[in-house]
Amino acid sequence: MQVNPLAFLDDELAALRERHLYRPLRVMSSAQGPIVSLDDRRVISLSSNDYLGLSHHPRMKRAAIEAVEQYGAGSGAVRTIAGTMTVHEALEADLAAFKHVEAVLTFQSGFACNTGVIPTITGETDLIVSDELNHASIIDGMRLSKAPRKVFKHADMASLREVLADATEHGRDGSGEPYRLILVVTDGVFSMDGDIAPLAEIVEVAEAFGAAVMVDDAHASGVLGEAGRGSVNHFGLDGRVAIQVGTLSKAVGVLGGYVAGSQALRDILIQRARPFLFSTSHPPSVAASCREAIRIMQEEPELHDRLWSNTRRFKAELGRLGFDIGHSETPITPVILGDSETTIRFSDRLFDEGVFATSVVFPTVALDRARIRTIVTAAHTDELLDRALEAFDRVGRELGVIAG
Repeated sequence: MQVNPLAFLDDELAALRERHLYRPLRVMSSAQGPIVSLDDRRVISLSSNDYLGLSHHPRMKRAAIEAVEQYGAGSGAVRTIAGTMTVHEALEADLAAFKHVEAVLTFQSGFACNTGVIPTITGETDLIVSDELNHASIIDGMRLSKAPRKVFKHADMASLREVLADATEHGRDGSGEPYRLILVVTDGVFSMDGDIAPLAEIVEVAEAFGAAVMVDDAHASGVLGEAGRGSVNHFGLDGRVAIQVGTLSKAVGVLGGYVAGSQALRDILIQRARPFLFSTSHPPSVAASCREAIRIMQEEPELHDRLWSNTRRFKAELGRLGFDIGHSETPITPVILGDSETTIRFSDRLFDEGVFATSVVFPTVALDRARIRTIVTAAHTDELLDRALEAFDRVGRELGVIAG
């Protein structure tokens, strides 16, 4: 009888189900939007990162179709062989101008950006200093680097200052030999709690110790700053942050990521970043619709106005109902329930009520900080938000989460 060497996976899956941590995939059969068809049901979606509603914007769809007609469905190769098209170069030039930097290089995802740039520019003679709540892609990027790393307490400038002071005083391995590079890495917006990094203070502290700053702006791209330029622009720090990582998959509404910085940074990533070197370039339709998104963000400011108007209203009403929404400053609004089983039941009951809002439990967040993670977008109408809030109220009272 043949033995299954992967039989242990069944045990691990059973353990996840027993602890109410197993999450099946829900299947969407409609376009992304404020109302979607999910598992054959029409529901209000509060779980999309499509902040500005660009994924279904008519101009975006038209740009994608025209690119397919001109360039075909796919690029056919990695960028370093035969996969660099004029549309890819044009997108990067547009992004560089938009971000107020010398140059930009696009990757297949924001995750690929972090796992590409961090190990490419750091090594044994460098030090990476990371916020303790940074995204998993930053953590994986650090693991791929040979550089030692230290962690500072979340958004705590005294902790950051202490780490940098120790690093500059004692040097590599305590030898007094200075590090070639000290790289301070932070998210711009933290995706679970929705808080904004104190970037101005981080930059000030880093500059005092001669360190460079890298910001992952996945949830700030298209959301913060003038026309959605990101957290660096939001704080008036253009030119003072060495590396900006952003996404094209959330507010931009399409797919991919980008690294923004100096021309030298772009050039070295082209030569050495493994995700770039070994991944086929974006389909032309993706690059073309991303270019259109940059234009839309600058030409249709009402989208940002609506996003933030919806955000303020939704937060205020959740708070009025008695929910714990933490300290979010962005359209990411956690409804913190604490217990994992209660949180999963809450999400399931919301779905029964016609609202899709994802439960987030351990190990993504601390065991006692399970939450429903909501994101409102510019595409939500007042009527849809009212219906969603009514569902939260009903389910919250039913499960005893808020006073009935």
